[in-house]
Amino acid sequence: MRTIAKITKRQKEFLEAIYNSIETEGYPPTFEDLKHKFNISSNQAIIDHLKSLEKKGFIRRDEKSARGINITQDGFNIIDKNPLIPFGGASYAGRATESFEITGEWKKLSKEVSIKDDVFIVQILGDSMIEAGIFDGDFLMAQPRDNFVRGDIVVAEINGQTTVKRFITQDHAPTKFLKPENKKYDIILFNEETKMTAKIIGKFGKGFTRPLIQGRFG
Repeated sequence: MRTIAKITKRQKEFLEAIYNSIETEGYPPTFEDLKHKFNISSNQAIIDHLKSLEKKGFIRRDEKSARGINITQDGFNIIDKNPLIPFGGASYAGRATESFEITGEWKKLSKEVSIKDDVFIVQILGDSMIEAGIFDGDFLMAQPRDNFVRGDIVVAEINGQTTVKRFITQDHAPTKFLKPENKKYDIILFNEETKMTAKIIGKFGKGFTRPLIQGRFG
């Protein structure tokens, strides 16, 4: 079993403050938030604390963003908190709908759920993926990707709208398309505006109490 790094009392307080900010405000805290919370006047002192947490694997940081702090699975475990995952919005499984963004809403998962880095949740509206076990109202875990393989269920953008479908490639025309998992829907051919943005890696019940499916669908 992999050993989780030890955490000091102060580091734990910082990590809990980050968690509480995400849970209550919808976003990680800024440096100013943390300085006010801990009565610290120096940005460097905040940076040092965050670097320590990052080095131990409890957070990941994006230094380009004022709120670029994400808690890792080890971070959730060390403070004994339920994982929080950003909610990307709803995507119609029957047809494409408006693109969604991470806008500050987070979902709390069961402690038994192990999350991967850079994942988000999208809710499915529609019935075009029912033969893959994905039903209207389901919540799916998606992971941003640059590369996809035949058979992946993906979040795709089409002319500025989104949908969830299975990615198919074949030797004959059409060589590449998005396939519904419901025979009453037609395949979606790729065009210059089609872009796959994430792979579906898990499905949760509507209450987020436990993972129903993780890994490959279908």
